[in-house]
Amino acid sequence: MKDIADLHRKAREVKRQLDEHIVITGAGTGIGRAIALRMANEGAKLSLLARRVDRLEEVAEEIRADGGEAQAIYCDIRSKEVVSSSFSKAIQTFGPLRALVANSGIGGPNIVGEEDRFAELVQTNLVGTYQCLRAAQQHLIEDDNTRSLIMISSCLARFGVPGYTGYCASKAGLLGLTRALALEVAVDRIQVNSICPGWVDTQMARDGIQGMATAMGISVEEAHAEAMKAVPLGRMSKPEDVAGMVAWLLSKDGAGVTGQGLDINGGSWM
Repeated sequence: MKDIADLHRKAREVKRQLDEHIVITGAGTGIGRAIALRMANEGAKLSLLARRVDRLEEVAEEIRADGGEAQAIYCDIRSKEVVSSSFSKAIQTFGPLRALVANSGIGGPNIVGEEDRFAELVQTNLVGTYQCLRAAQQHLIEDDNTRSLIMISSCLARFGVPGYTGYCASKAGLLGLTRALALEVAVDRIQVNSICPGWVDTQMARDGIQGMATAMGISVEEAHAEAMKAVPLGRMSKPEDVAGMVAWLLSKDGAGVTGQGLDINGGSWM
């Protein structure tokens, strides 16, 4: 067993000689955390950005304990100035970027009235992501290899859900942004793609299931079963599933894929 562990360690060390720097926003929990752990295992140097630095530090420490390289940096993607400063800090340590995975975002419904969250959802999910893309674009490494900008959208970008106008609009906006930006930067060999998850086993999903249960007057277990009826595969994805798609896009096998919204939602979009 020790020999096998040594082989895995040496394999990771070889990968880490690739010296790729990737920024991941919203990397403290859920999908972002899974992406960070996967890309660290693939050999990347990681700058992890979010508002909750304590959670980022936990992920960064987990990566460092396994021999990887990661740093945690505060960033509120809603502020253009803060985003610019955070990306500048990131490259001071690990150098120019190979890729950005723009995962930060918020969910939940918005209700008409004084507490309508529509502007907050759009400012965070769409405008905030755009600001990260532009900041990353300024710091991409200049060589002959592919650079990538990846956004985490949602299957709710594909269809409407009552009460989720802000979330649906913001995530649909990312798909339009993906296509336009992909055309804009293709001449520089930068690939731009979005991933559209469905139900993923994260706190956001659990909150959604709880909201369904409360609204329908049923148990959480019954709400979960009801939600899965709309998923042809009948299963909730794992954060690691999305991380695997990111790893594929950033690998040589993902060369040539750009301007796409890639679905990983159990067939929900069918």
